Amino acid sequence: MLKRNIFCMYAISLLQGMVFYAPVATLYRRAAGVSVFEISVIEAVSLALCVALEVPWGYLADRLGYRRTMVLCSVLYFISKLVFWQADSFGDFLAERVLLAVVQSGISGVDSAVLYLSCRGQDSLRVFSVYNALSMAGLVAAGGVFALLPADSYRLSALLTAGSYALALVFALGLREVRDPEPAPSRGSFAAAARQALGGGVLPLLAGAALLAEVCQVATVFLNQLKYEACGMGQQAMSAAYVAASLLGLAGAFSPALARRLGRRGAAVFCALVCLAGCGVLAVTAFAPAAVASVLALRTSSSLLAPLTDEERNRRLHTKDRASALSVQAMVMECFAIGTNLALGALAQRSLAAAFVFGALLSAAGLGLLLYRRRA
Repeated sequence: MLKRNIFCMYAISLLQGMVFYAPVATLYRRAAGVSVFEISVIEAVSLALCVALEVPWGYLADRLGYRRTMVLCSVLYFISKLVFWQADSFGDFLAERVLLAVVQSGISGVDSAVLYLSCRGQDSLRVFSVYNALSMAGLVAAGGVFALLPADSYRLSALLTAGSYALALVFALGLREVRDPEPAPSRGSFAAAARQALGGGVLPLLAGAALLAEVCQVATVFLNQLKYEACGMGQQAMSAAYVAASLLGLAGAFSPALARRLGRRGAAVFCALVCLAGCGVLAVTAFAPAAVASVLALRTSSSLLAPLTDEERNRRLHTKDRASALSVQAMVMECFAIGTNLALGALAQRSLAAAFVFGALLSAAGLGLLLYRRRA
């Protein structure tokens, strides 16, 4: 194992998880005059750009090397947080998300490739689980700090986030290259990697995982704050709920145990059922504890599902152009995420309950895709 790489990636995950403004991310934007639908438009533009950049970034990463790609993306990540710190209009927040899309499409696949190759494929599910759990640990720490800040200290929380991302850049500089030194991949090798990325009946997995991940993302990052507000919760109560959700996000570390008990596919189906139930409760409840409990369930579900998906996607690939193949898969997943994000945002603008009902329907669709794959 390349233990130094794994340590650095763990540190990057922890530090980039420290988004101090996350408990009020939606309220932060609304305070700057950005509506809920405009937020969903920004997210959709960001996702569309991710789709457009996934394949070029994957091809470029296989040429540049994974270390250089991680360093470059970490620099851009830091810049995006500086932009967010100073943003005060729709255009500013859109610019921040455009930068973020460039970063996310660049890191997509590269981070998991670095981890998978650094551990030589040995105990990779545990490594992915810890990596995802540390991101949640960063959110816990950031949420705890935010709870101690004065009320409405949005700008300070954004500045602290930028500082955390600056430290993550330092650890990115400490990575070692893991890709075998070879000539740059040809168009033919890229085409072969793309065919392998989408072959073997993997499409239902990608579609189902994408729907479930995006429903959980929108529900636990954006719509939850509106639900809490509708239930009469104040900022301190929202911060406490956020910290609790982040703590349960650490459940991703238990993905290996869940997979041993239910099997990898059975564990994924379990996560889908939890997501469906959580959205269903959020659609009908006006009781704050029930809303919080549902958000906690959704966060737990997404945290358990992420390492299962990452590990299986890497395990099924047998190509040296791993970043290219993973980028193709990510592009497919993001196509599903764009429509999901726009639909949920538009519905939430009219009716929060309708958005959660649609989230439950999408979760059922994700479950159906996973069950279909299970029978295949």
